[in-house]
Amino acid sequence: MKRSNSYTGLFIALGIIGIWAYCLVNFLNWNFSWSNPLVYLAILLQMHLYTGLFITAHDAMHGTVTANKTMNNFIGGLCTMLYALFPFGKLYTKHHEHHRHVHSAADPDYHDGNFFAWYFNFIKTYITWWQVVIMATIFNILKFWIAEPNLIIFWVLPSLLSTLQLFYFGTWLPHHGEHQNQHQSRSQPKNHFLAFFTCYFFGYHFEHHDSPGTPWWKLWQLK
Repeated sequence: MKRSNSYTGLFIALGIIGIWAYCLVNFLNWNFSWSNPLVYLAILLQMHLYTGLFITAHDAMHGTVTANKTMNNFIGGLCTMLYALFPFGKLYTKHHEHHRHVHSAADPDYHDGNFFAWYFNFIKTYITWWQVVIMATIFNILKFWIAEPNLIIFWVLPSLLSTLQLFYFGTWLPHHGEHQNQHQSRSQPKNHFLAFFTCYFFGYHFEHHDSPGTPWWKLWQLK
């Protein structure tokens, strides 16, 4: 597997983690009003940053965060833990099964059904009961110091919305239906602005399957 030989990927990964953490801490301590429109923009921002955590972990699965394997996997594991306590090793295995068996019965990300059935199967494949129990425990502990509405709308809700963002733009749109190419993937029309804000350029999905060693922040160059 080709690994990044520069520090750019590491700096970008640390930047996403840092911005996510900074925003989360501030939002959790925000004495907000529901009438403030910035609240809803903050939810969308935090959703996008959660998606950034997962995309960073995804890059780590392809060894493109840093050439240092230990640091690369540490960053990947940190991002999946912060996202929703996902075990990095399990996601690594399943993601590479997806690349090897894309759009087939052996593909863990593929489901022969409509959008809702596929999304439910997607969630069921990756989220375990122990994750739910531990996250619920953490939520109830944090309520001693943080207002419950802040926890719900800036911690819980953005992560749930992020699963929809990742699924819709990173799995459903690229892989549903039939395809006439070797990667069984479609790619969104060239628009780098939309491609970044929808899913960190992963709408350019054929390009990702064609060059899995290209980090997310370089995918636009392949379009």
